[in-house]
Amino acid sequence: MRFSVQVEVRHKPGVADPQGATIERALPTLGFAGIQRVTVGKSIRFEVEAADEAAARVQVDDVVARFLTNPVIEDSAVLLAPAS
Repeated sequence: MRFSVQVEVRHKPGVADPQGATIERALPTLGFAGIQRVTVGKSIRFEVEAADEAAARVQVDDVVARFLTNPVIEDSAVLLAPAS
């Protein structure tokens, strides 16, 4: 079976996010008031071939932990669905 995967990666609470801070500081000068707590992350999308959803989840979780994130400073959320 083929599964579509979306991994959202973001900084853990308390970890500095200089990109988010830069965007937040720039917004008022561009006329956007009231926007706070800006954070920047990344979204990674791919497809995986596996026998079933459980096997796909194990493989994706391993890829996320070993390659796509730094678990010391980043959190991630994984969405897994049958590919269309």
